[in-house]
Amino acid sequence: MQMDGRRFEQLRQDFVQIEQRLLNTENPFQEDILICATQMMFLDFFDIHAAQNGLANISFQDTDIIARFMQMLEHGDYVKNREVGYYADKLCVTPKYLSEVCKGVSGRTANYWITRFVIIHIRRLLKAREMTFTEISDLFEFSSPAYFSRFVQKHLGVSPTNFRE
Repeated sequence: MQMDGRRFEQLRQDFVQIEQRLLNTENPFQEDILICATQMMFLDFFDIHAAQNGLANISFQDTDIIARFMQMLEHGDYVKNREVGYYADKLCVTPKYLSEVCKGVSGRTANYWITRFVIIHIRRLLKAREMTFTEISDLFEFSSPAYFSRFVQKHLGVSPTNFRE
């Protein structure tokens, strides 16, 4: 997405804030804080879109769809449902339309946001070390621990074992 220096810096700070909050595992409100930080980042994406395209180009329907989609993610639906089709069905739209709306508002597809929530949660669980890799894999209903490991490798750049070290 094209943006001015001020908006770029704001988004960079949003990502830094989320990263810092991920490291603070002793805070009993960490999950709630991460949800709020993600909402803040998402609103900053809205701001960028509005600056580029004008507020008139974001329809009430699109805003409602995005808000309800994000609400489902914030409530943890992503733990058991990582497919765009699940969210589209719940929102009474097609998967393609949901992704187009997300891309138009935030510059990212619906799948990106689902994966982002999954990765934030997995990182937190791996850092906490309270669950085994198999337990985490089962929690997220991956087809196998090997697939879970490949997913982590792809999205974090390291295996779950190396991430914990």
